[in-house]
Amino acid sequence: MAFTITMLSWGVMENGDAIAAAGEFEHSLEAIKWGTDYFIKAHTHPNVLWAEVGDGDTDHYCWQRPEDMTTSRQAYKIDAEHPGSELAGETAAAMAAASIVFKKTNPRYSHLLLRHAQQLFEFGNKYRGRYHLSVPAAKSYYPSLSGYGDELLWAALWLHRATGREYYLQYAVDKAYTLGGATWAISEFSWDIKYAGVQILASKLLMEGGGGRVQDQQRNTLQQYRSKAEHYLCSCLGMSSNDSNVRRTPGGLLFVRRWNNMQYVAGAAFLLIVFSDQLALAHEDLHCPRGSLSPQEVLSFAKAQLDYVLGSNPMGISYMVGFGPRYPTRVHHRAASTVPYKEDKSFVGCAQGYDAWFGRQMPNPNVLVGAIVGGPGAKDEFRDVRGNYMQTEACTYNTAQMVGVFARFSQPERR
Repeated sequence: MAFTITMLSWGVMENGDAIAAAGEFEHSLEAIKWGTDYFIKAHTHPNVLWAEVGDGDTDHYCWQRPEDMTTSRQAYKIDAEHPGSELAGETAAAMAAASIVFKKTNPRYSHLLLRHAQQLFEFGNKYRGRYHLSVPAAKSYYPSLSGYGDELLWAALWLHRATGREYYLQYAVDKAYTLGGATWAISEFSWDIKYAGVQILASKLLMEGGGGRVQDQQRNTLQQYRSKAEHYLCSCLGMSSNDSNVRRTPGGLLFVRRWNNMQYVAGAAFLLIVFSDQLALAHEDLHCPRGSLSPQEVLSFAKAQLDYVLGSNPMGISYMVGFGPRYPTRVHHRAASTVPYKEDKSFVGCAQGYDAWFGRQMPNPNVLVGAIVGGPGAKDEFRDVRGNYMQTEACTYNTAQMVGVFARFSQPERR
């Protein structure tokens, strides 16, 4: 959830004019504030953040609409005795990024978000620990594979962007190696593994000149961040060494893994457009082991990924629900697949929904407009079946990352 808000905020920052031109700026602010209002309520003390409500095991046992839910709503928290640096760091990043978005339209709210972000960063940094060890209910569903180094660096860079304070930049420089930001060369970007995002942010700061505030020693370290960012981008573009390039389906879609592959596609498309625009401003090309690409060539690849998502693919199906003549109609989503309460107020029991709704061959009664599903497999194949959750489940962080991408290509003169 926090990653969703961070990426949505970043998209607004990069392409706010295009979003406003489409008449969606106020809607984007509403969506961000829906998340940050929740984070404010969940952050009840400087060193306490309520981490999760409900339990994945009992939730997955039931197939009910939200109005009928009877499963446990137990809440879990992280604190000084039960640390969770990933969660504190990502929530700090989300609130810092959102504070930038609200700075002009709602300065009081922006300041409130920044205060919470600073407290959460200090909490996550001082009391270090993997959050899924403190919240065991999360481990089976959202384990932290990359650890908390990326989240702490991510939060520091967003706080630097929001405040301009030297402290946060120096933190990212001093911890660049111990927390992995300048050493991890990877080929995926996700809600868990966000080193590529950290490296792009650091590169952006370097290429912008840091507002004249970047010192030589800092510049050298930021250059290491940039080299790792370029490794990620070159891997996505198929221009790295053969063993590190991201696989592609026969139809040309980036393919990282079977379960919700679209999150990796969305993340890559977003980071590619951000870096492409930065290259264009600096009048530079992207230099890869297998050759150089112009900013326009980088942008064109991102657009090809976007076109695939929207229907230009071997299946001829849009993976954004509600867009185009063909799109998934049996999305793996409880509320979308069950009849609305206003139409039928009879109680649907915990397991009853599996018999009444989950196994039905009919399309969902509610169209989940705008949701981007997990997407096709390695050979472009896709089964629009509710039980095929690896491909038909929808995730907020898929769509959130694509908002900025859609906005970027919505203006013909910038394509």
